[in-house]
Amino acid sequence: MSAARSPLAVVLGLLLMLLILELLRRGRLREKYAALWLLVGTVVLLLAVFPSILFWFSSTLGFGVPSNLVFFAGGVVLLFVSLQLSLEVGRLEDESQRLAEELALLRARIDGTPPPVARPTQIDPPPES
Repeated sequence: MSAARSPLAVVLGLLLMLLILELLRRGRLREKYAALWLLVGTVVLLLAVFPSILFWFSSTLGFGVPSNLVFFAGGVVLLFVSLQLSLEVGRLEDESQRLAEELALLRARIDGTPPPVARPTQIDPPPES
């Protein structure tokens, strides 16, 4: 890595770490996600300060150009983040459905009306075992 790009990489790595810490401090980023992003920020900062690590890893793993390793690692990280967020969205959808059903039952109890019955087209098929 050239001497002109190394300070820029260090500054960007530090800004990334500061951004992560600020989002965590403000409560915009939850702790369970912050650990992953702090790890990513630390790796970026280490590679910016010691670019020889990147060259060593890329030659050890058989990458012709170190930037190919960076893009590959970024793709793997994004894959895992997407998987984690997909799992979280599925869990939240299930929780929202359950809360909506509980709310409908509570409203029916308060109003004194019979609880709503799902129409056959709204019933999900039973899970296959």
